[in-house]
Amino acid sequence: MKVSNNISISKSGFVFDSKTGESYSLNGIAKEIMELLVEGRSEEEIIEYITTKYDVSPELFARHLDDYIQMLSHFNLTENE
Repeated sequence: MKVSNNISISKSGFVFDSKTGESYSLNGIAKEIMELLVEGRSEEEIIEYITTKYDVSPELFARHLDDYIQMLSHFNLTENE
């Protein structure tokens, strides 16, 4: 899974989809995860990075990450590799 090429992310956490004209607002963690996805990090790498940086269990964060990625897919912000 990768973030669509038509996605731009601002420093303040806004995501703009140039294909649809839609924009979305991200909180700090969601922005950080989106940036890691744009860098091409795998889900496992993101889980390790976030759970090392923040006080959250890998199991709990993995569930939240799955939900987040499903939401990105629902809004057509991702592409299959």
